[in-house]
Amino acid sequence: MAEQRVFVERVHDEVRAVGHPDRESDLPPGERFLVDRLWPRGVSKDSLAETVWVKEAAPSDELRKWFGHDPDRFAEFAERYRAELEERPEALEPLLKAARKGPVTLLYAAKDTEHNHALVLRDHLREVLSSQAEGN
Repeated sequence: MAEQRVFVERVHDEVRAVGHPDRESDLPPGERFLVDRLWPRGVSKDSLAETVWVKEAAPSDELRKWFGHDPDRFAEFAERYRAELEERPEALEPLLKAARKGPVTLLYAAKDTEHNHALVLRDHLREVLSSQAEGN
Protein backbone atom coordinates (compact mmCIF):
# COMPACT_ATOMS: atom_id res chain seq x y z
CA MET A 1 0.00 0.00 0.00
CA ALA A 2 1.23 3.48 -0.88
CA GLU A 3 0.77 4.89 2.61
CA GLN A 4 3.29 2.40 4.01
CA ARG A 5 6.05 3.61 1.69
CA VAL A 6 6.90 6.88 3.42
CA PHE A 7 8.52 6.96 6.87
CA VAL A 8 10.14 9.64 9.05
CA GLU A 9 13.22 9.52 11.23
CA ARG A 10 15.25 12.06 13.19
CA VAL A 11 18.51 12.58 11.33
CA HIS A 12 20.49 12.28 14.57
CA ASP A 13 19.03 8.80 15.16
CA GLU A 14 19.98 7.85 11.60
CA VAL A 15 23.57 9.02 12.07
CA ARG A 16 23.91 7.00 15.29
CA ALA A 17 22.65 3.85 13.56
CA VAL A 18 24.95 4.33 10.56
CA GLY A 19 27.92 4.80 12.87
CA HIS A 20 27.36 1.41 14.54
CA PRO A 21 27.44 -1.65 12.28
CA ASP A 22 25.74 -3.76 14.96
CA ARG A 23 22.72 -1.41 14.70
CA GLU A 24 22.23 -1.92 10.96
CA SER A 25 18.75 -3.31 11.65
CA ASP A 26 17.91 0.09 13.21
CA LEU A 27 18.35 1.86 9.88
CA PRO A 28 15.12 3.25 8.44
CA PRO A 29 13.78 1.53 5.34
CA GLY A 30 14.46 2.41 1.73
CA GLU A 31 16.04 5.43 0.13
CA ARG A 32 16.69 8.27 2.56
CA PHE A 33 16.06 11.97 1.96
CA LEU A 34 17.02 14.90 4.16
CA VAL A 35 14.03 17.26 3.98
CA ASP A 36 15.29 20.21 6.06
CA ARG A 37 15.97 23.58 4.47
CA LEU A 38 19.14 23.99 6.56
CA TRP A 39 21.85 21.38 7.04
CA PRO A 40 21.42 19.83 10.52
CA ARG A 41 23.76 21.16 13.16
CA GLY A 42 26.42 18.69 14.28
CA VAL A 43 25.91 16.30 11.36
CA SER A 44 28.75 15.81 8.90
CA LYS A 45 28.04 15.54 5.20
CA ASP A 46 30.07 12.31 5.17
CA SER A 47 27.68 10.70 7.66
CA LEU A 48 24.81 11.27 5.19
CA ALA A 49 26.77 10.51 2.04
CA GLU A 50 24.07 8.14 0.74
CA THR A 51 21.23 10.52 1.59
CA VAL A 52 19.66 12.86 -0.94
CA TRP A 53 19.12 16.41 0.33
CA VAL A 54 15.79 17.76 -0.96
CA LYS A 55 15.72 21.17 0.71
CA GLU A 56 13.21 22.43 -1.86
CA ALA A 57 10.57 20.22 -0.18
CA ALA A 58 11.06 21.95 3.18
CA PRO A 59 8.89 24.83 4.38
CA SER A 60 9.87 28.30 3.21
CA ASP A 61 12.21 30.29 5.45
CA GLU A 62 9.35 32.64 6.25
CA LEU A 63 7.02 29.82 7.34
CA ARG A 64 9.76 27.99 9.23
CA LYS A 65 10.62 31.11 11.22
CA TRP A 66 6.95 31.90 11.89
CA PHE A 67 6.34 28.38 13.24
CA GLY A 68 9.42 28.46 15.49
CA HIS A 69 8.66 24.88 16.63
CA ASP A 70 5.75 26.17 18.71
CA PRO A 71 3.31 23.24 19.20
CA ASP A 72 0.43 25.72 19.60
CA ARG A 73 1.04 26.88 16.02
CA PHE A 74 1.37 23.39 14.53
CA ALA A 75 -2.15 23.05 13.10
CA GLU A 76 -1.90 26.37 11.26
CA PHE A 77 1.69 25.61 10.27
CA ALA A 78 0.58 22.29 8.74
CA GLU A 79 -2.17 24.03 6.77
CA ARG A 80 0.21 26.71 5.46
CA TYR A 81 2.91 24.16 4.64
CA ARG A 82 0.46 22.00 2.69
CA ALA A 83 -0.50 25.11 0.70
CA GLU A 84 3.19 25.69 -0.09
CA LEU A 85 3.55 22.07 -1.20
CA GLU A 86 0.54 22.42 -3.50
CA GLU A 87 2.15 25.51 -5.07
CA ARG A 88 5.41 23.72 -5.90
CA PRO A 89 4.68 20.08 -6.77
CA GLU A 90 7.99 19.82 -8.63
CA ALA A 91 9.79 19.87 -5.27
CA LEU A 92 8.10 16.59 -4.39
CA GLU A 93 8.98 14.73 -7.59
CA PRO A 94 12.21 13.08 -6.34
CA LEU A 95 10.37 11.85 -3.24
CA LEU A 96 7.35 10.60 -5.16
CA LYS A 97 9.47 8.91 -7.80
CA ALA A 98 11.43 7.00 -5.15
CA ALA A 99 8.27 6.13 -3.18
CA ARG A 100 6.65 4.65 -6.28
CA LYS A 101 9.59 2.21 -6.46
CA GLY A 102 9.78 1.32 -2.77
CA PRO A 103 10.00 2.68 0.76
CA VAL A 104 11.55 6.07 1.50
CA THR A 105 12.51 7.70 4.77
CA LEU A 106 12.34 11.44 5.34
CA LEU A 107 15.07 12.65 7.68
CA TYR A 108 14.62 15.79 9.76
CA ALA A 109 16.53 17.50 12.57
CA ALA A 110 13.76 18.92 14.77
CA LYS A 111 13.80 17.74 18.37
CA ASP A 112 10.02 17.58 18.59
CA THR A 113 8.98 14.26 17.08
CA GLU A 114 5.26 15.10 17.15
CA HIS A 115 5.18 18.64 15.74
CA ASN A 116 7.47 18.99 12.73
CA HIS A 117 7.35 19.54 8.99
CA ALA A 118 8.49 16.00 8.13
CA LEU A 119 5.25 14.58 9.54
CA VAL A 120 3.19 16.97 7.43
CA LEU A 121 5.28 16.14 4.37
CA ARG A 122 4.95 12.39 5.02
CA ASP A 123 1.17 12.65 5.27
CA HIS A 124 0.99 14.81 2.14
CA LEU A 125 3.13 12.35 0.16
CA ARG A 126 1.02 9.43 1.34
CA GLU A 127 -2.13 11.23 0.21
CA VAL A 128 -0.64 12.01 -3.21
CA LEU A 129 0.52 8.42 -3.68
CA SER A 130 -2.84 7.06 -2.58
CA SER A 131 -4.69 9.41 -4.92
CA GLN A 132 -2.44 8.41 -7.83
CA ALA A 133 -2.93 4.71 -7.06
CA GLU A 134 -6.70 5.24 -7.22
CA GLY A 135 -6.29 6.98 -10.57
CA ASN A 136 -7.46 10.41 -9.41
